[in-house]
Amino acid sequence: MAQLLQPEAETTDPRILRSRRMLMEALARLLSKKEFADISVQEIADEATLNRATFYLHYADKNALLQAMTESRFRDLIDRRAITFTNCNGALRAIALGVCDYLAESTGCPTQLSRMALEGSIIPIVARHGMAPGADASLAATTAAWAIFGAARRWFQTPNRILAEEMAARIETMVSPILFGASQ
Repeated sequence: MAQLLQPEAETTDPRILRSRRMLMEALARLLSKKEFADISVQEIADEATLNRATFYLHYADKNALLQAMTESRFRDLIDRRAITFTNCNGALRAIALGVCDYLAESTGCPTQLSRMALEGSIIPIVARHGMAPGADASLAATTAAWAIFGAARRWFQTPNRILAEEMAARIETMVSPILFGASQ
């Protein structure tokens, strides 16, 4: 039995990268027309001009594709802002800014895209940026990620909202004690 490729696995094989990109682009096009729950794997494969078997070589199901697509978009935003994570100082602000940007740029997609998958994409990034000694890293990262996502989503839904940079600074102030004081 063939082993499924992991979307998170680093690869430089252009065929794999091309197929994944085509599937993500197909899902994005379909999401602009209909709700995620109404989209089938077959529709995604057809839209990507790939076969169903190719889809399953890359993703376990359409939820895994959505997660990979969201993570890719989030990473692209981080890269565009030239956000680096060399240490914990400023990492929360940078992550919060990335989330605000993501939500602001997802306005052309149905509302479910702006609330699905992104929070799960934040957790691994937050987890890499230091915890208080003895903290449950997974729990602290999850709590911080949801706090970042929730605050950014509230910001996004607010009319006449403040600049994303200002909101990111506020989120950093609120979430730092959660993440870095988790062992106390």
